[in-house]
Amino acid sequence: MSATPGVPVMSGSAAPGAVLSATRERIRPVDPASAARAAARAADLAIPAGSLGRMLDLGVLLAAIQGTLQPSFPRKAIVTAAGDHGVTRRGVSAFPAEVTPQMVANFVRGQAAVSALAGVAGARIMVVDAGVAADLRELLGDRVSADFSTVFDNGGVLDRKVRLGTADLSRGAAMSREEAVRSLEAGIDVALGLRGAGIDLVGTGDMGIGNTTPSSALACVFTGRTPADMTGRGTGIDDASLERKRRVVEEGLSVNSPDPSDPVGVLAAVGGLEIGVIAGLILGGASVGIPIVVDGFISTAGALVACALAPHARGFLIAGHRSLEPGHRLMLDHLGLAPLLDLDLRLGEGTGAALAMPLIDGAAALLREMATFAEAGVAGANPGVTARRPVVAATRPMAAAGAVQAHQRVEAR
Repeated sequence: MSATPGVPVMSGSAAPGAVLSATRERIRPVDPASAARAAARAADLAIPAGSLGRMLDLGVLLAAIQGTLQPSFPRKAIVTAAGDHGVTRRGVSAFPAEVTPQMVANFVRGQAAVSALAGVAGARIMVVDAGVAADLRELLGDRVSADFSTVFDNGGVLDRKVRLGTADLSRGAAMSREEAVRSLEAGIDVALGLRGAGIDLVGTGDMGIGNTTPSSALACVFTGRTPADMTGRGTGIDDASLERKRRVVEEGLSVNSPDPSDPVGVLAAVGGLEIGVIAGLILGGASVGIPIVVDGFISTAGALVACALAPHARGFLIAGHRSLEPGHRLMLDHLGLAPLLDLDLRLGEGTGAALAMPLIDGAAALLREMATFAEAGVAGANPGVTARRPVVAATRPMAAAGAVQAHQRVEAR
């Protein structure tokens, strides 16, 4: 794929960590001037104040990210990153690790839940092997490729395998620091490739048996909450397995002592390879101005890593939904994200992101196509009778990171 003007090109010879550092430096706050212009227009649209709820707030955010009063997202993609976890051997999941490569094959065949929902959303799916504990070429042959353009154009699996699954985080570090950086930079590479291919809206997704366990551990580190707060049933484990899973998370935090001021170290200690790719995807997307629709619990763990590395990245995030996992609400609260949907989902794959994409299209269309009171020749509300509901982005303080969170519950940090 040829280089696209304005899109950074990753160098295969760059020193480990160089791409991550350069990407973090490129991430800037969403433009407040663009947000103010969009908020002013939204406040004057010919509807009763507040009658579209948070939809116009979302439209304002989209306009601010794209820097235009005509936001649109004709080319969408969902990136489903896959990886395995050594901690699965501790009995933290209702399913064996063998399911991960089997489900990757199902994605390639177009028969997974995210496959169906992405079709409805008009999004293509890119499956990324970050660390599946199997040789996917034995299962899928030439449908696995390390060439971005081949997979983007023809489907299949993009090979960005860092290692064959992580180690057991309850016994020591899940991966080395270098491997954590490689997973982050793999996600950045995917984001830049998608921007170069013309994609303007990206959803995150995951596949990895046992990955709610490292996600819970990451959430504990970055939010300061306990394993009891952050650890849920995942694939539907019973009470005894849930208690064991919470103990495993506690053991992982105790043996690794991750430091939240060192996000790469946290990812290496108790994270996952697909979580690293998701975090890198968010960082890469934010660095080139792509809104990122965050899926569920595992994707939000990636968002915690990304925002710890680059706080301004938060301004480019849209929470697709709130998962049934109890810790997900706390993670979203920590990030200041208000989910678009609350449907008791807990599948992952990118399903929540896919379901949210039509709402994002709708929010953009409202701002783009609706008339103001003046344009429509409609009289406004009677003075002193009806208070106009202010558009959030026009009135709410920005986060200290400088990001405009039009649809989010943002506090000064």
